[in-house]
Amino acid sequence: MKQLELLAPARDAEIGIAAIDCGADAMYIAGPRFGARQAAGNDIEGIRELCSYAHRYGARVFVALNTILYDDELQDAYEQMLLVQDAGADAIIVQDMAVVKMAADGIGNNRKDLRIPLHASTQCAIRTPEQARFLESLGFSRLILERELSLEQIRAIRNAVSCELEFFIHGALCVCYSGQCYLSEHIAGRSANRGACIQACRSRYDLVDSSGKVLVKDKALLSLKDFNLHDRIEELAEAGITSFKIEGRLKNASYVKNVVRYHSLELDRIVGSAPERFERGSFGKVRSGFTPDPFKTFNRGYTELFLDGKRGKWAAMDAAKSMGEEIGTVSSISRDRSAVTVRLRRNDITLNNGDGFSYVDKDGKVAGFRGDVCTGNSIKGKGAASAGIGTVLFRNINSAFEKELDKRGCTREIRADVSLSFSRHDSGWEVSATALSEDGRSVCGSWMIEGEEAMNRERMMDMIRGQLGKSSGIYIFSAIKTEAPDGLPFMPAAFLNGIRRELALKLEALPCNRKDILCRSMSNGNNSFVPQKDVNYKTNISNNLSSCVYKAAGAESISKAYELSPAADAELMRSRYCIRYELGICPVHHRAKDSGPLFLLNNGRRLALHFDCRNCEMTVTLA
Repeated sequence: MKQLELLAPARDAEIGIAAIDCGADAMYIAGPRFGARQAAGNDIEGIRELCSYAHRYGARVFVALNTILYDDELQDAYEQMLLVQDAGADAIIVQDMAVVKMAADGIGNNRKDLRIPLHASTQCAIRTPEQARFLESLGFSRLILERELSLEQIRAIRNAVSCELEFFIHGALCVCYSGQCYLSEHIAGRSANRGACIQACRSRYDLVDSSGKVLVKDKALLSLKDFNLHDRIEELAEAGITSFKIEGRLKNASYVKNVVRYHSLELDRIVGSAPERFERGSFGKVRSGFTPDPFKTFNRGYTELFLDGKRGKWAAMDAAKSMGEEIGTVSSISRDRSAVTVRLRRNDITLNNGDGFSYVDKDGKVAGFRGDVCTGNSIKGKGAASAGIGTVLFRNINSAFEKELDKRGCTREIRADVSLSFSRHDSGWEVSATALSEDGRSVCGSWMIEGEEAMNRERMMDMIRGQLGKSSGIYIFSAIKTEAPDGLPFMPAAFLNGIRRELALKLEALPCNRKDILCRSMSNGNNSFVPQKDVNYKTNISNNLSSCVYKAAGAESISKAYELSPAADAELMRSRYCIRYELGICPVHHRAKDSGPLFLLNNGRRLALHFDCRNCEMTVTLA
């Protein structure tokens, strides 16, 4: 039996709890420092609160400590990991190999106190079986794979290692191989590997040739659409992925709730169609008050990227931000220019007061306005008339859907089956009950009640099923077995409700039995690895302990991280995405005439593009 885990982002404990309620099997959240999203830090008590709530359902909490670390930060990082471990976290997500060394040997006065599992972050740029074997040999229990991989490449890694594999299925895409983008550091001195990325890939650039001719003007040429592999989850599971990850530690609660529910329903469908092969990674059934729709929350359009090993149109050049759902075309503007009429693209589109709208203006820039009053296909609001006749209009805030997410949230309940037995005594009746939760906890109790035998046995049985078959706390009970050889006593509803509540309290006092999601069955047992002889700046070594790890693995020369020693000839990024392919001017795929050297211009900065056609990759360097 293979467990499938839906892994959700949590900007804070409140959003993490909402994700659990909507069906997440695990959450990832940052601690106070050293997370790859500086704006998403949390104190230890917030992590403790989330762990406590998650563990009630057998769900897990992983804490991101996935920046590179400097020597004077190692002690603080280790102490934070100990605090995270004490708070109940189930794993720590790591980029810097110094953590491996500290986990094995401790640091300073702390010696071997760290017992929590380590997950190798996507910032480790894991995209080959050799890299995967190396990281597994260091002791990582999970590898978070590069997003640009194909199913074939995932299968190759699965066959090379026996640890858990995690893969992104939804959210924003970095254009560069993870952990190896130095563009933000070069431009602003803000390192992506230190959690301070300025998202230069979302900026607008001119594309020029060596003569200075502008081929493309003012476009977000490095901005990709968002990932959405909802329809490919089952194939990923067959390929060996255990954990299915949603990007978005800076996203708000409505985004997380909507996207988690969307993918959780698909995991439920997969498990329901093959219960002998798959099961969810945590417990509880979700009751939802809303229908999820990934097009109604933040997205730049969706892509499956390289999953099939083929190239496609991946870029979001016109809009690096969320455009939202296309709703139609502006057909007329009111005489006083306070409102526009829209020719809706579908009959089922309903516009609401407070909706937000976006469009691409005549200069190619994204503009927008708020619909103060929406009636039928008429939108009235300040700035609405700026979207001229013929403009394609998008809705990037659906106020009715946002209200639905807020008011009609999800509830999650753990099933518990109840067995009842009744025996007659001189002083009345003894009622014994046992409850067995879906995760295997068992509690029991007995109660005495005075009174006569129920005159109508069937009606009494209906009352038992009705009162015990309700929810108490996070538990939903079902009376499945009744033994009453001496007959049934008459029991009022209040008495039965008391039994149900007491059983729920007893279950809550016991820790939920969490599942082991470790998947080892597909490995060939080969844990050998190819030592890295020459470790360059892309390995992001920024401290002495990390250097020790690579030296022990056979490294003969080690270069410092780009942040410590920026080389003029360094690749600022390497990507499977290719601007020439995206524009239809690739000499290989489109048989176009070679355009010669190409450059990106932005605010006077000039970056050179290089095309590694043998590997079908593009790099960006200093011009």
